[in-house]
Amino acid sequence: MDEKLIKEAMFNVGGKPAESLVGILDGKKYTNEFLIAKKLDLTINQTRNILYKLSEQGMVSSTRKKDKKKGWYTYSWKIEELRALEFLRGILDKRIEQLQNQIKNRETVGYYSCTKCNIEFNEENALIQDFTCPECESILERSDNTNVIKAFKRNFEELEKKLGIINKDIEEEKTRHQKQKDRAVKKAVKFKKEERMRKSRETREKKKKLLKKEERKKAREEKKKEPKSKSKPKKASKKDSSKKKTKKTSKKK
Repeated sequence: MDEKLIKEAMFNVGGKPAESLVGILDGKKYTNEFLIAKKLDLTINQTRNILYKLSEQGMVSSTRKKDKKKGWYTYSWKIEELRALEFLRGILDKRIEQLQNQIKNRETVGYYSCTKCNIEFNEENALIQDFTCPECESILERSDNTNVIKAFKRNFEELEKKLGIINKDIEEEKTRHQKQKDRAVKKAVKFKKEERMRKSRETREKKKKLLKKEERKKAREEKKKEPKSKSKPKKASKKDSSKKKTKKTSKKK
């Protein structure tokens, strides 16, 4: 992209200081407005006035961030290169249209001039002046439009060439923007897909846990319903057996 074209577009809106923004602002990243003011060697209010003018034409965009300590917002800015080029294209379209009208006018309408006073009139106004110069009263001479028409046509060709470059840059910038949008859409689709898969996985895991919980609950309920088995006779403890032995030995005596 031709940086000169962006500078020309900025200059048409905000003058020389706006033109200097091209070397400071980026078309991709935002730059803090206080840093912009420092680099321009202007006050923050002067800088903001320039940026607001450009913003009205859509040639710059901003984002704001709140200062947690002070409580106010600070703005950061970036150049919108596509809008700047489209703005410049609009200016050139008007100039080309004006030149076309001037060429057509010179080719079809006669002009008269005073060589002494360097004043020129079209045929209608020359007739009103009775073909006499209102300044020195000299007789007006018919102008030779050949050189004027050639100059207009050269200017027209230069503007057409410039317009072609701008249109090419605009198409390239539109393609770049479209690619960015496509990447953003793909990223969003991928994120949504991953989110659906994650939620689906979580749902399956929850169902599994709930199913296991129900199975354990069912097993406990079935265990409660089962009839109790007959209690087996208790085995004699060592103390009881020792007591029995002592009794037997005492009887033998």
